[in-house]
Amino acid sequence: MTTDPSFTIPAHPQRRFPHGSGVEYEGGTEFRLTPDTERATPELADTVVDILADGPYRYGDFHDLPMPLWLVRDEETADVFRVAVRDGTVRLHVLPTTESDGLRRFFERLRASDPALSWSVGRHVDGR
Repeated sequence: MTTDPSFTIPAHPQRRFPHGSGVEYEGGTEFRLTPDTERATPELADTVVDILADGPYRYGDFHDLPMPLWLVRDEETADVFRVAVRDGTVRLHVLPTTESDGLRRFFERLRASDPALSWSVGRHVDGR
C-alpha cells in the first residue's frame, strides 16, 4: 500500500464476446482506494457522485447491482474505466484501453474532496 501511487498498470484485461452473452473480461488490474478512517458505502458513493458530477467526466451507473458501479470516461485524458464502491473502498477497474493518467487524476480529485482524509492504494492483478 502507498499514499502516493504511480497507478502503473501491469496487466490490462482481455475482452471477449461469447456468443449470446454480451462482453466478458479476463484478467486485468484493479486499484483499491481505502480511506484511513472508515466510511460507509453510501458516504463513499456520494463522494464519487460528487467527483463525477464536477467533471471532466462522462459517466453512467449500473442499476440493480449489489454495489454502486459507474462506467467513467475522463474527457481530458480520454481514459475509460469502471469505478465501484465496495467494502469501504473505492475501486478503479482497468479496462483494455485504460491508461494511468485518468486513474491518477481521479485519485487526486478523491484526495482533494476531503484534504483531512488520507488514502492508501492497493493494487490487485488478476492472472489470465
